[in-house]
Amino acid sequence: MRGLLLLLFLASLLFLAGAQTQALMDYLERRLLAIEDRISTWHEQTNRYATELREFKQQMVGLLENLDKDRETLRVELGGGSAWDGGDAGRRAPRDVGQLVAESRRKERTGQVRPSSRVRRLRGRNTDHIVTCSVPFPDCRDMISSIKAMKILKRVGGAKGMWTKDTGRSSAKVYIFNGTSGEDTLYEFSSVRDFTASTGMSRGKPVQLPFPWGGTGHTIYNGYAYYVREGAEFQVIKYDLQNGTVADSAVFPARDQVPVYALTPETYIDLAADEEGLWAIYATRENENAICLAKVDPETLDVEQTWDTPCPREGAEAAFVICGTMYVVYNTRQASRSRVQCVFDVGEMVTSDDAPLVYFPKRYGAHSSLKYNPLEQLVYAWDDGYQILYKLAMKKKLEV
Repeated sequence: MRGLLLLLFLASLLFLAGAQTQALMDYLERRLLAIEDRISTWHEQTNRYATELREFKQQMVGLLENLDKDRETLRVELGGGSAWDGGDAGRRAPRDVGQLVAESRRKERTGQVRPSSRVRRLRGRNTDHIVTCSVPFPDCRDMISSIKAMKILKRVGGAKGMWTKDTGRSSAKVYIFNGTSGEDTLYEFSSVRDFTASTGMSRGKPVQLPFPWGGTGHTIYNGYAYYVREGAEFQVIKYDLQNGTVADSAVFPARDQVPVYALTPETYIDLAADEEGLWAIYATRENENAICLAKVDPETLDVEQTWDTPCPREGAEAAFVICGTMYVVYNTRQASRSRVQCVFDVGEMVTSDDAPLVYFPKRYGAHSSLKYNPLEQLVYAWDDGYQILYKLAMKKKLEV
């Protein structure tokens, strides 16, 4: 009798446990279905927001294009006017920079004005004379998607330097700037292969520059070497590589400059070239926490326009420009993995939130220079004495 009661008791316990388990399973299933419904709703809302954002961007691009057309029309209408009446004695009507330069040179030839001295002071923000102009950028809308590949060529020279090709024309030649101060000889190689096969600089053609350079912010553009002369006054030198002469020089207009990258303190001005021309990346004590960007006329060395960017100097090691978008690369004091962490687009089509977080493959130390070549879509990097090529994967700026 006791055995039968025990069996009945156990059976009751098993029945109750099974009922509770089933109830728990039913509850969990209901909760999972509710979570799935919420995830589905979230996906629908996210897709709708993304579509609305893309449409909004397209509308803004159209409005900006119309604004540029209206501004260009206004510029043409005001082009023949004399100097504006106003507080700044040097302010002029917004005439095309090319017209101003051509007119100035015509007057020099005809003797109406005396030729300017060899060293000029660049006109731009923070100077007494301001040139205001609208720069018609080409239709370039590419941005970085990722680093597709990396190729380490060799190790030559010191820990810091710069190497690049001519970014303004199709040429196989490469140029090596070894060191950051006290150097005035760059080396020209006939090709990347010739440079790779060379023992040190033995196959390179030495090019004696008229003045030593400072930092690593040099660039080669349309047959000219643009570099910053070493010294207290930041003088930009334009050197004709074919004729071996100084084509022009000018003092950069920014006052109280500080190193543009906290991790590369030797560089005060980083000159960069892309599909849209020549740029200068710099920083001043007035806004010492952030990096500034300037558009430079490669013919006259005049500053055409400047921007204060939100990109911090702290932790920055180098930067480059693609289609009018500046990409700032950051690292740590103890060299780690470099990454693009701040993006600034002068056309306001890309923000740091839109741009992907691009990491560079782990290498040896930290970049002392990064030079983009728009004809190859390659970045020429100098990393602790190693010369590296990064192949970029690109996408359109308006893609979300």
